[in-house]
Amino acid sequence: MAKREAAPRPRLVPMLTTGAGRLYFALQAVAGAAWWVAVFAVPPVRRATLGGLDPVLVAALDLPLFVGASALAATGLRVAVWIAAPWTALVACGMAVYATVTERAGWGAVLMVAAAIGGAGAALLVLTGRIPSERLLAGPLAFRQARPATAGRNVGRTGAQIVGFWGLFLGAIPLVIAALEQRWGLQLDPPAAVPVAGAVLLVPASALGIWAALAMSLRGEGTPLPSAAARRLVVSGPYRYVRNPMAVAGIAQGVAVGLLLGSWLVVLYALSGSLLWNRVVRPLEEADLQARFGAAFAVYRERVACWIPRLRPWAEEETPVRRAAGARDRAPRRSRTPERGS
Repeated sequence: MAKREAAPRPRLVPMLTTGAGRLYFALQAVAGAAWWVAVFAVPPVRRATLGGLDPVLVAALDLPLFVGASALAATGLRVAVWIAAPWTALVACGMAVYATVTERAGWGAVLMVAAAIGGAGAALLVLTGRIPSERLLAGPLAFRQARPATAGRNVGRTGAQIVGFWGLFLGAIPLVIAALEQRWGLQLDPPAAVPVAGAVLLVPASALGIWAALAMSLRGEGTPLPSAAARRLVVSGPYRYVRNPMAVAGIAQGVAVGLLLGSWLVVLYALSGSLLWNRVVRPLEEADLQARFGAAFAVYRERVACWIPRLRPWAEEETPVRRAAGARDRAPRRSRTPERGS
């Protein structure tokens, strides 16, 4: 059995540094202090974020462990980071359970979940100087070139991946989010046109995703998954218009599902996914493509944008690299036989 070819390990330049993590903790400390002032001064804020919890008891724990520890973490004190981030995660879990059971304090749950995610990233920056995003694509998800296979087999594997990914990221997760949104009392009452707009958006977005997946299978001789990556650089089909059509399609699908469900949290989930993909996954993917396809990918990346589609499809033969190569092929070759003197 042929072994899959492992792609060269991509080298990435850190996008965020320790300073960004410390800044986050500083902002979190200020925001936390402002929130506690509002809790005691504005009863609607207290009800929306704490429900029936005793604010004095909660403040006795949260002010030193969240506000105070965040302020100290902003100075770079590592032990404070180990206090603030775990405490925030613990409170987020507790608030999520409390809001789900009691149907109260939904805004407190949402805010603390967001703070827990941000705090985890900031903690990594302060403690290690970087966020090890490459570990997201390790093990079974590590970049590997697909084994040689027939077109039918590649299409079949791609179809199975679509069913799995769509079922999870566009089905199960949005339904859970929408259910929590309703349980926590955060749902809105959107106009009737909103679900209709979601359906209208979902159809072309799904068609784009399928078109891109087929191009990856048939032209690229692989699948969309990094663990069975295309063996050839795909620059045909929707890839002639935008560099990442599957990502564009997936984000549009997520927004469409949120509109269909009338859930602003699902729409936020889709948009947050776009930021995560753009900042974490895309650099890894493009580093892998650069390592495997070199100048061909560099030219393609220069000519085709990541998010904004071209009005006219890009033609690979129109690039300077292709023109130069064609000119070399058409140029007459000099004979290597030495000319005889006259």
